[in-house]
Amino acid sequence: MSDSPGFPDSAARDRDEAESASAFAHPPVAPDATAAYGDHPDQVVDFYAPRDGRTAAPLVVLLHGGAWRAPYDRAHASPLADFLARRGFAVANVEYRRGGDDIPQQRDGAENTRPGGADPVAGRWPETFDDVAAALDAMPVLAARELPGADVRRIVVAGHSAGGHLALWAAARHVLPEGSPWRLPAPPPLRGVVALAPIADFATAVGLGVCGGAVGQLLGAKVDFEERAAHADPGVLLPTGIATAIVQGVDDIVVPKAVAEAYVDAAARSGETVGLTLLGGVGHFPLIDPAADACAVVAEEITQLAW
Repeated sequence: MSDSPGFPDSAARDRDEAESASAFAHPPVAPDATAAYGDHPDQVVDFYAPRDGRTAAPLVVLLHGGAWRAPYDRAHASPLADFLARRGFAVANVEYRRGGDDIPQQRDGAENTRPGGADPVAGRWPETFDDVAAALDAMPVLAARELPGADVRRIVVAGHSAGGHLALWAAARHVLPEGSPWRLPAPPPLRGVVALAPIADFATAVGLGVCGGAVGQLLGAKVDFEERAAHADPGVLLPTGIATAIVQGVDDIVVPKAVAEAYVDAAARSGETVGLTLLGGVGHFPLIDPAADACAVVAEEITQLAW
């Protein structure tokens, strides 16, 4: 397999397609409750009660992936939410505003345009971040009301791919630059973060062209990129002081392991240790596929932080 996500060999592409097909073959799982954290239709959270009926269950706040693009919503993460609920967790599957065809395209650099015009632009600035911050801030009250079995004193944030980026970002809001609208005065009350194949280091992701230049689209024009990255790139928002674990497929051609490794290295330089679990023979999508062994590894990483 090539080191670049843009030029994987045919076997790697075939494996990725098969893994993607398996992950997306599961039908969406209806939640036990849904609550709004804002007025926009995308500002909602689906709640899943622990299937064993336990009370005081740790709460997993789940942030779905999809390159921050509108076609990928929380429905594709609902089988993972149900899988975790069957493992005894309370789960909050968060929706947030993503980029769509109505978002103006930047034309000042190739990394800021849609490749071939085929995909919606990635993310909305600042709305994507507004929503994740608002959802996490509202979560203790919403979960206590909608999911009585949840222990809101034991919250783990988990996310996959672009959602992994948002999970790491949500845990770093207290180290955002002064004046940031999302900055918290103290660390958020989280037990930890489990990021699955996250877009965790923007410089590395941009260099590899991850997800068709999605990072450039998320942050916007070149004139805005550097300033916005200081408010959005987990790779520079360190140390957080919050327990963090990353689960990464070695054979991932969507978000290659070099991105996670760059984040782990940056954390180490800041004096922080981040756990990195590398899964051989695993690509991008088995991490969210309840039929895959990798999904059990994800549940175990969450368990180690939550209990």
